[in-house]
Amino acid sequence: MELLVNKLISSILQILLFAAIPLIWWAVSSRRQTSFWNWIGLKRIGEAKGKGLYVWMGAVIVGFLLLSLLILPLVSGSDTAASEFNGLGIAALPAALVYAFFNTALPEEIIFRGFLLKRCSAKLGFPIGNAIQSLLFGLMHGVMFFAITGALTALLIIIFTGAIGWFMGMINEKKANGSILPSWLIHGIANTFSALMAMFLIF
Repeated sequence: MELLVNKLISSILQILLFAAIPLIWWAVSSRRQTSFWNWIGLKRIGEAKGKGLYVWMGAVIVGFLLLSLLILPLVSGSDTAASEFNGLGIAALPAALVYAFFNTALPEEIIFRGFLLKRCSAKLGFPIGNAIQSLLFGLMHGVMFFAITGALTALLIIIFTGAIGWFMGMINEKKANGSILPSWLIHGIANTFSALMAMFLIF
């Protein structure tokens, strides 16, 4: 129970922290044109570009899970975001779900696909905007591993997470009318998988 409460509190703080800069930016630049939720992409997907959306989402999720089976053993024993669930078993599932969807996935989707991608795309076009956010997303997840696992593993993690970030950005903008809900779901499922691996000490 203590872990669940800690994750709930941490999630609220993370969401507020990651949403602060986008909220200020919106208030200064776009408050009169649209709501913050629409501006950041926390909105319904709609139907205009929905054809093929769930196929893409399923493919990215399956691809992530398969590649994770190769990547996770490389960081086995390292201190990762899911390490706090090591060996806790099914009792940790509620806390793991909060961690997966609200402590990490939602804040990161707000800042990377909701803010950086949309703002960079507005100035530089979607291809460059998506490349920028996915590169930064990959670097955020991989740079810390240079000193822990070595350069090769760190580069693999950067490429792996960056590629996932690129596909999530593409799905949101090209298949889901700019909604970040698809990438939030993909991201949350991916984090849940990593937490489950830690909970049952599979790697």
